[in-house]
Amino acid sequence: MANYYLAVDIGASSGRHMLAHLEDGKVVLEEIHRFSNGMIEVNGHKRWDIDELFRQIIIGLKKCKELGKIPTSMGIDTWAVDYVLLDEKDNVVRPCFGYRDSRTAGMDEEVYKIIPQDKLYERTGIQKAIFNTIYQLMADKKAGYLKDAKSFLMVPDYLHYLLTGVKSNEYTNCSTTQLLNPETKSWDYELIGMLGFNKDLFGEIKQPGTSIGTFSDAVKAQVGFDCEVVLPPTHDTASAVFAVPNTSDNVLYISSGTWSLLGSENMQAICSKEAMEANFTNEGGYEGRFRFLKNIMGLWMIQSVRNELIAAGQEYSFAELCEMAEAADIDSIVDANDEVFLAPDSMIEVVREYCRNHGQNEPQTPGELAKVIYKSLAICYRNACEEVENITGKHFDTINVVGGGSKAGYLNKLTADITGKTVIAGPSEATALGNIGAQMVSAGEVAGLKVFRKLLME
Repeated sequence: MANYYLAVDIGASSGRHMLAHLEDGKVVLEEIHRFSNGMIEVNGHKRWDIDELFRQIIIGLKKCKELGKIPTSMGIDTWAVDYVLLDEKDNVVRPCFGYRDSRTAGMDEEVYKIIPQDKLYERTGIQKAIFNTIYQLMADKKAGYLKDAKSFLMVPDYLHYLLTGVKSNEYTNCSTTQLLNPETKSWDYELIGMLGFNKDLFGEIKQPGTSIGTFSDAVKAQVGFDCEVVLPPTHDTASAVFAVPNTSDNVLYISSGTWSLLGSENMQAICSKEAMEANFTNEGGYEGRFRFLKNIMGLWMIQSVRNELIAAGQEYSFAELCEMAEAADIDSIVDANDEVFLAPDSMIEVVREYCRNHGQNEPQTPGELAKVIYKSLAICYRNACEEVENITGKHFDTINVVGGGSKAGYLNKLTADITGKTVIAGPSEATALGNIGAQMVSAGEVAGLKVFRKLLME
């Protein structure tokens, strides 16, 4: 009888339960449950409905029971940087704010009063992004939220806690906080103290593949079975890169979803001035690896445009938008990394305004809008490829695109044409596969990362 492994993969716009088992030397995936996600606006702040996310996790677990496919283990991955604070009685101290919330405005300058930006980068290797955890915690300090806080848990760590009653701090997601030492792979408690954060908030860092126990009695009663909970790479990009089939020295990856993460795998962090100026980051990966990558705005832009079109009564699939983009005749481009695209009221209007302000034709039709976005992304990819090659001193012949964006054939074609590199597409379910792969390795069903990646290539 097959062993089933469950990945609960929660992104910024949706979540799903993916059940997997090995069959004839191949990983067989099955979607059990899917649900929507997104930031909600409450009292002028963007936040996550963390209670609803947990409710959906329970629903998906019940469906496993109904199907008679009880997982041997399960693990949750989500986006990075956001977190939950608990008090001494383990009550939530403040809402689970979303990274697109504006409360971090100016918090970078507050941090740099304590430690200059270049010294912070040398120390952590993490890129400057105004939504980073370090700036969110500074906003919490200013708002008084840290007074009663006793525990700090990243979003997937908190969801694992709700399942098990066990608090954990998983390495790959915690590495995005800008509070870890990349050499020791543990909290930089000296830096935490300098910033005036309570050191006791931050628990022991646990590596992906660690079992943290089984369901609490309350969860067992709800779902009708017990299950081991194994920490996957809880940062969704770390799970996605786990499932990049080929990460040899001449292959770059793009984890393509709401964000596009382009980079290479290294065994050491690159904390040089050149890396800082290019805004590359060194996020923790599996078995001591580092994901040296650049965050590019990604499919968030086309997702936002599509949502606006649907609201206006024009419903197109992403495949249809790709086809329309390929047929459109417009040469305008935007800087997809410009912060104006981070959380605009209208993505369509801000794209048009950017083009207008830069003396370019404004895209009018859905196809023209899609073409501007896809071409702009491909140019950002080319620029990032050149930067990573200059910084690492390596040449890369191939880009392996994984994640949902790997299905965007027109974008892949543009990427190949504009970068001059071979583009390999897939797997599209890389994040769920990486989550499951870490569980399979932990269980001894697959003999390590390299063996798992080889399975994906066959």
